[in-house]
Amino acid sequence: MSEHSAATSTSPRARVSTRVAAIAESATLAVDAKAKALKAAGRPVIGFGAGEPDFPTPDYIVEAAVRAAQDPANHRYSPAAGLPALREAIAAKTLRDSGYEVRPSDVLVTNGGKQAVYQAFAAILDPGDEVLLPAPYWTTYPEAIRLTGASPVEVFAGVDQGYLVTVEQLEAARTPRTKALLFNSPSNPTGAVYSPEQTAEIGRWALEHGIWVITDEIYEHLTYDHAVFTPVVRVVPELADTTIVLNGVAKTYAMTGWRVGWMIGPSDVVKAATNLQSHLTSNVANVSQRAAVAALTGDLSAVETMRAAFDRRRRTMVEMLEAIDGVRCPAPQGAFYAYPSVEGVLGRTIRGVTPTTSAELAALILDEAEVAVVPGEAFGPSGYLRLSYALGDDDLVEGVRRIQALLGEAV
Repeated sequence: MSEHSAATSTSPRARVSTRVAAIAESATLAVDAKAKALKAAGRPVIGFGAGEPDFPTPDYIVEAAVRAAQDPANHRYSPAAGLPALREAIAAKTLRDSGYEVRPSDVLVTNGGKQAVYQAFAAILDPGDEVLLPAPYWTTYPEAIRLTGASPVEVFAGVDQGYLVTVEQLEAARTPRTKALLFNSPSNPTGAVYSPEQTAEIGRWALEHGIWVITDEIYEHLTYDHAVFTPVVRVVPELADTTIVLNGVAKTYAMTGWRVGWMIGPSDVVKAATNLQSHLTSNVANVSQRAAVAALTGDLSAVETMRAAFDRRRRTMVEMLEAIDGVRCPAPQGAFYAYPSVEGVLGRTIRGVTPTTSAELAALILDEAEVAVVPGEAFGPSGYLRLSYALGDDDLVEGVRRIQALLGEAV
């Protein structure tokens, strides 16, 4: 046997690429899928895992989609960057909601927000680059960064900081390899919202050091109490040439299944990302794009109705979680998630089990209380749980009541 054939026979090539094999499964989707499977099997599981509104898409948006489906013009390919009408609507919406002008040509319509996230990183990162990633973070960010060959650098802000990182922390993590900062406010998973002053300070710091800002603004319309959404480009206009804005219709208009997102950025970056998308997926489904035009050009009354419901549920959930011994839950100021610290529960025994991590605690809660929550390990350090309050009031109260009863047994 030749040297070559011997090596081949003893060292078979991996069937799945190293790069793709290293991707972690979406923990939030996994928890939601497990909850739905248990429910389908007859168990009364209540799921707090999914990050999607429980409301139907508003009627006027659905009606626009029906009309679009009946128009043969929408049965064909359209420009990879998006329908001109939608790119114009996104530019007009940006001026309306964010207070600054963008050109429709600097907008790329993507298949949901996740594609915008991936393509933003792919367009500017090279192997060896580093991205500062405030933690807790959304599960997709580090995986999308690693797929480019770059490295996420976690910058953790815990419950005592209200989950908000400081410029001092970012500066301590900065190295000559730092290429970009991921900025997400309002935040998934914590619901934290940076103030206008904090946003401006971080933006000026990034500008001073030539660091790109990738800002995910998908929850812009979901803020509570006195919190306000602050677009970083509005408060630091000079950042426009080194900022990529990510957004979409999913959360604001209860359109998670329609798969319409977008990225806004400098012309060269948007052109590069459009070239990538032309080979990856081509255009977003035209019917969904027409529905998105209706969403963005309509009024925000339906959005306000949903926001008011989320606000009511938010206050109920936080009050109930705070009543549990060993649990600390800052009131989220945005999005539709609570992110309690359960560090005071870990290490205590519940029904003969002594969980030492939030992953173990989440498994115990699912097995014993039949409630699905996402453990903190999905978003950064252990010791936390994420609960979405984008579900019906009755299920929310019953689900948290079960958690209260179970954790109340801790000794």
